Amino acid sequence: MIRIKAGVPRSGRPRTNPRPRRRGLALALPTAWGVVAVGYKFGCPLAEQNGLGARIVTSAVFFAVGTGLILHVRRALLRELRQVRKVAGAAQSVLLRPLPPRLAGLNIAAAQLSADRGASIGGDLYEAVATEHGVRVVMGDVRGHGLSAVGTAAAVLGSFREAAHDEPELGRVLGRLDRALARHLRERARAEHPSRGGQDPDDPVAEEFVTLLLLEIAGDGELRAINCGHPWPYVLSGASVEPLSRADPLPPLGPFPLPTDLVAIDCGRLDPEDSLVLFTDGAEDARDARGRFFSLQEALEKAVRDQQVSPQSILRTIFTGLLHHTNGRPTDDIALLVLRNEGQHQRPFSGARETARPAPTHP
Repeated sequence: MIRIKAGVPRSGRPRTNPRPRRRGLALALPTAWGVVAVGYKFGCPLAEQNGLGARIVTSAVFFAVGTGLILHVRRALLRELRQVRKVAGAAQSVLLRPLPPRLAGLNIAAAQLSADRGASIGGDLYEAVATEHGVRVVMGDVRGHGLSAVGTAAAVLGSFREAAHDEPELGRVLGRLDRALARHLRERARAEHPSRGGQDPDDPVAEEFVTLLLLEIAGDGELRAINCGHPWPYVLSGASVEPLSRADPLPPLGPFPLPTDLVAIDCGRLDPEDSLVLFTDGAEDARDARGRFFSLQEALEKAVRDQQVSPQSILRTIFTGLLHHTNGRPTDDIALLVLRNEGQHQRPFSGARETARPAPTHP
């Protein structure tokens, strides 16, 4: 039996902890500047004089010391910001895993546009998995922002990734998501109100809800959907851009119980060379300086008219139009997911998710 002592690599040389060295380097510069300032004040005869030239020199010395300290603090803050963004990017890759560029005959591309510059995570969620029941897709939007929205999105996505493979009916998948959301909200309410002694509150989070769209694309292109308060996607067929359905959606998940007879709506077919564009409401709610809404349908019509249609080109066109319309300052997070039927549908593996080069997750 081989035992390896903790902290000692196989080469026999002990590992050195870089943190004390980094802390020492971080303190070295401010200490040096302080020594310079104190040494000048008490050790330089010029600092004791009251003439104009001596005062100018003294001011210049202390200005240089202050500038050095400010630059040092700024550099430390930038290092910390880069580390925070790196952690946020890692969390984003776990929450919204990059989708494969092809999935059971579908060409896929997805991207996000955050309302906060430099932000990487939010309440938008999407996923596509190949199951024995067909390709199942979810697109949703959690009310609000911040860590609470991220936690809710993670709970819904985690449940979908399991239920999409387990449940034969799309309505039962939605039921699993609804129960996962309710359980997450109860646990969050107990954590936020520990004074209740662990009892479940009557109304855990009254204003929390999730708009959600569930899609199922069969091997022959047949489309079925359940919509809970989410915008209907657009179907791109040749030069035509039309909503997938005009049926009234169900209420969002959270505030109201689901109906007992959940049945997916038949939405026709996704024929070869047709595309499906799913989006969150931030795309159509984006306004310009004069308060006019962004017309996503017109932007999609332009995309299919002016260039060769592909999921990547559609994303570029839409995000370019959104940034131009909002002058580079969108007020809400935006997520887009484009699926194009390549006309080569195959029966997906049971419980398998195809793996390939990740599709881009940022525009």
